[in-house]
Amino acid sequence: MTEISDNSQKLAPAVERFILHWGDLGGQWGVNRSVAQIHALLYLSDKPLAAEDIASTLGIARSNVSNSLKELAAWNLIRRVPVMGERRDFFVAETDLWEMVTRIAAGRKEREIDPALKALRECVAEAEGDPRIGAVAARRLKAMLDFTQTLDGWYAQMLNVPHNTLAKLIRLGGRIVRYLPVKAEP
Repeated sequence: MTEISDNSQKLAPAVERFILHWGDLGGQWGVNRSVAQIHALLYLSDKPLAAEDIASTLGIARSNVSNSLKELAAWNLIRRVPVMGERRDFFVAETDLWEMVTRIAAGRKEREIDPALKALRECVAEAEGDPRIGAVAARRLKAMLDFTQTLDGWYAQMLNVPHNTLAKLIRLGGRIVRYLPVKAEP
C-alpha cells in the first residue's frame, strides 16, 4: 500500500509531516493553509482523489475543500480527471516540479509583479511632471522601476531556458560569477 491509497487508513507519518509543513509554508507565502495542505496531499497521492476523500483525510470542511480546489485549479496546479464508474469529480496535482514552479512563478508574477510594474510606471510618469517631487524621490522611484523591469525581463528570459539547463545554472550557484566579466560598482 502506498501512503495515500486508502483514506480510511491513517497517513504515513512522513506524509502527514509533509502535508502539515507544506501548509505552514503556504501560510508564510500568503497561501491559505488548507489550499497548501490539499496541494500537498494531491501531490503525494498515487491516485486521483475526490473532494470528499480529501476532506475526510485532512479533516477539513467539504466547502473549504471545494473553494481550495478552485484556487488550485486557477493556479493550474491541479486538474480534474475522469474516473471510470464514478460520477464525482476527481483531482490530481501537477507532479513535474519544474512545471509546478513555473506555474507558481507565472501566477505570482501576474498577481504581484505586473501590478507593481504598472504602479511604478505611473508613479515615475507622474513624478516627471510634478515640480513638488524632489530629486531624491524621483531618482529612487526610477531606480525601483528599473530594478523591477530588470527582474521582469530576467523572468521572461528564464521561461525560454530548457529545464535541464536551468537546473545546471542553479546548481552552479555563485560559482557562475567567475565566468562573467566583472565591472567595478560606481
